[in-house]
Amino acid sequence: MTALLLDVGGVVIRSGSEMLELLGRREPAVRAVAARRGPLGPEPDPDWDRMLRGELSEREYWALRAAEVGRALGRAGWPVSEFMAELFERPGVDVVRPAAAALVADVRAAGLPLGVLTNDLAAFHGDGPLRAGLAFLDDVDVLIDGSWSGVLKPDPRSYAAAVDALGVPAGEIVFVDDMPANIEGARRAGLRTVQLDLRDPDAAFARARSCLGLVPAR
Repeated sequence: MTALLLDVGGVVIRSGSEMLELLGRREPAVRAVAARRGPLGPEPDPDWDRMLRGELSEREYWALRAAEVGRALGRAGWPVSEFMAELFERPGVDVVRPAAAALVADVRAAGLPLGVLTNDLAAFHGDGPLRAGLAFLDDVDVLIDGSWSGVLKPDPRSYAAAVDALGVPAGEIVFVDDMPANIEGARRAGLRTVQLDLRDPDAAFARARSCLGLVPAR
């Protein structure tokens, strides 16, 4: 039996880079910072490149963005959690990717095991409105958050914990993540990997569907 294992940030929910663009539209003072947002911005983002090279963690990258945006808005020492709330908890903004929600629903309908392996869900978002809006998390078979376990992807132990908890051989688990290092770690752990490209996220869900033997989304 195949199983689906998902990252959250950038995969199930839109990426911080996408949400930073929206913040730049709302706040003119932030536009220069928002022009540097990983692969999605019109300006180079050296800190993103450092993260991809392993010189910064994702938490360190977003701490830098929070500091920059905070200075632009006159909020010195702005905590990352408050920055993330500003990005993701605006009224009327739907942060869940429709293609992700459709895939999760079809996986559940097919009776396939479903797990989540995330590094930073609680660290970034706590138990606030975003978490409350991710109702599917209450119905997954496995939820592993490095915020609590202290073991972050691409540490091999993170994947081993997910494999053990799902009770499915690693080679039958389809893992979707947007970070190249996390994908490489999963590949070394024997999982079937699908890397989500932030420039074309729906393609990753179509590929995951194919790997799982599910019909294409309508």
